[in-house]
Amino acid sequence: MPSSQEHYLVITALGVDRPGIVNAITRHVSSCGCNIEDSRLAMLGKEFTFIMLLSGSWNAITLIESTLPLKGAEMDLLIVMKRTESQASQPTPSTVWVKVDVADSPHIIERFTDLFDSHQLNIAELVSKTQSAEGDKPPQLYIQIAAHSSATLDSSIIEPAFHQLCTELHAQGSISVVNYAH
Repeated sequence: MPSSQEHYLVITALGVDRPGIVNAITRHVSSCGCNIEDSRLAMLGKEFTFIMLLSGSWNAITLIESTLPLKGAEMDLLIVMKRTESQASQPTPSTVWVKVDVADSPHIIERFTDLFDSHQLNIAELVSKTQSAEGDKPPQLYIQIAAHSSATLDSSIIEPAFHQLCTELHAQGSISVVNYAH
């Protein structure tokens, strides 16, 4: 049932990186009449992943849903799509940003995501990158996390917990808590 209201689709494309691949995807999205509202691209090993939130008319979204699987197959890409809705602005009275540099080992990222979860923080962005070992130095893990709270956050609770975790893991870390005025 076509209508004039905006419709939304999340697409993830995954495949071997090569020149022109992102342009081919974005050109196809545009040719279907969709707009890229938000996107992220990451290189993971020899693979790239491109995540997009598309908007468009019912016809445009239906067209991309029906044509992108074939286009993806032609480009040897794994394509995942899911209809979604526009997200209304949620109040986020508090935001927390952390940066961590630590010797890499299993469970490190989990320890930090668990810290955020235990303080009822919603992780909005997580970036991690492992730097290969150099000489006698172990591989280093760099983590950056941004999270939001639906309530004003008492930084005197999260900051000591974060620093305690950094000390326990022999990590260098920084934390910034911002409470927005209403």
